[in-house]
Parts: sequence; C-alpha cells; structure tokens
Amino acid sequence: MFAIVRTGGKQYRVAAGDKIVVEKLAGEAGDTVTLGDVLLAGDGGELKPTDGLTVSAEIIAQAKADKVTVFKKKRRHNYRRKKGHRQQHTILRIVGIGDQKAAPRKAAEKPAKAAEAAPVPSEGPAKIEGAESAMTDTPAPRKARKETARSDAAAEAPAKAEPTASEQTDSPAPRKKASTKKPPADKEA
Repeated sequence: MFAIVRTGGKQYRVAAGDKIVVEKLAGEAGDTVTLGDVLLAGDGGELKPTDGLTVSAEIIAQAKADKVTVFKKKRRHNYRRKKGHRQQHTILRIVGIGDQKAAPRKAAEKPAKAAEAAPVPSEGPAKIEGAESAMTDTPAPRKARKETARSDAAAEAPAKAEPTASEQTDSPAPRKKASTKKPPADKEA
C-alpha cells in the first residue's frame, strides 16, 4: 500500500518501510509521529478512501542539510553581502499506513543482496554467441589513439646517434667574448 502525504508544504509518496527527509518536525530520535494530511492512498492499481487515514512514522534523526551560500551584489556601488544557511530537516522511517504495518527486516536478507550485487571479475568485454559486437567497429578514444600513434612513430624512427667531435666543431655554439678592456689605472698625483 502507498500514500501521498503533505508535510512542510511538500508532498511525498510513501510506503511502509520507506525513509524520507522532510522539513523539521518536533521530536527526538526514536519518537513516533503521525502524518494526518493524507492526500491519496492506494493499493496496487486501486485507490482507497483517505477519510481518517493516517501515516505513522518513526524519527530516525534530526539533521541539517548542506550549506547554501547567499551572495548579494550591486555592481559599481561597493555593495556585497554574503550569508550562509543550513536548513534543518528530519529523517523519517514510515512504520505503517492506516492499519497496515511495515514488515520487520530480517538480518539474513542483507547478505543475500550483497552476494547478488558483488561484481564478477572478467577479462575483457563479454562475448555473446551468435551476435556481432558493436564495439569492434567503434574507434578508440582520442587519448588512446594519440598514445598508439606516438608509440608507432617511436618504433619506426631510427635511433639518432650521438654527434661526433667533428660534427660539434663544424657549427659551434656562439660563445661570449672575453672582455678585452683593461681596468682604469690609478692616477698618481
């Protein structure tokens, strides 16, 4: 069974066992609250009457949302204001809708889900028998193409030998000339 409830000016679709984050409600962690503003209720494809229907929920925690920065500015007027805000919210676990209660959780279900979701190591892309892979005709990513081109060019280019002494003297690098000016002699008086 599901219901659509309104709290804090917002609407939430809930079912027994769901966790939702709503605007701050009064209470401590572990308290039970009743959401009486039920807009719609249904079971599968059929709708149920909402007269007197309530949704009971347990408060899991009182928390704050992420920080929102508010920055105001008027250009050419030297006006800047910066403020931050963290909205307070309540995390709820829906216990039941009307007289229907949430099924208790079993500890044995969690490991079974973990075993199903465990990644299976594979070596390369999976091959499907009787079907051609669309991946064979697609080009490699740009970075991979550049690296392949560089390695191919390095393999094809002959290795350059160190320049010999005669090659070095044919075109020597320009050198700075030593200063030929003599320091001024001290004049004797």
